[in-house]
Amino acid sequence: MPFINFSKDEIQCKIVYYGAGFCGKTTNLQYIYGRTMEDIKGKMVSIDTKGDRTLFFDFLSLSLGKIRGFDIRVQLYTVPGQVHYDATRKLVLKGVDGVVFIADSLKVQRKKNIESLINLAKNLAEKGVSIRSIPLVIQYNKRDLDGTDSELLPMDILEKDLNSMLKVPSHPASALKGSGVFETLREISKLVVKDVSRKVMLMDKQQK
Repeated sequence: MPFINFSKDEIQCKIVYYGAGFCGKTTNLQYIYGRTMEDIKGKMVSIDTKGDRTLFFDFLSLSLGKIRGFDIRVQLYTVPGQVHYDATRKLVLKGVDGVVFIADSLKVQRKKNIESLINLAKNLAEKGVSIRSIPLVIQYNKRDLDGTDSELLPMDILEKDLNSMLKVPSHPASALKGSGVFETLREISKLVVKDVSRKVMLMDKQQK
């Protein structure tokens, strides 16, 4: 559920970037942070672990309008991709309103992408949330490596592996160069705001 801050007239929406290790979660957040205006964003916090880390920052969205008169503050989180940090991933998912699943387009990462998506579904289910009902967008990262020595999975294979059952919005991207990064963020933000608006209206009805 979203957090309503009555003292600031804000509704805080939590979006988590999820995926296998080194798929581009951190690069996505760093790109977004670097291009968000200073006066509307908070400090980026980094929790370092051995070989991986969790990032967080928030910003006041000026493009998503308001929900019931409340401004919308977006909180972006990454989770560590390494399997042995699963407890941290579960902790970061607490109170999540939407998820961006980052898939690594490299062929050698095909198995890890699938395993990570299954892990996401499992960890959400433990919190009573279905991966089929939560706002979700898939990003196919590292498409800028196409045509290089690195072999990429074709988009139709990635869709078949990861999105044939879910049928959620998906975007090709290069987090390193920035293509597809804000498209992904806008897509998940719109889905989250729509879902949060519905929940807030439901809360209003229950209180009356």
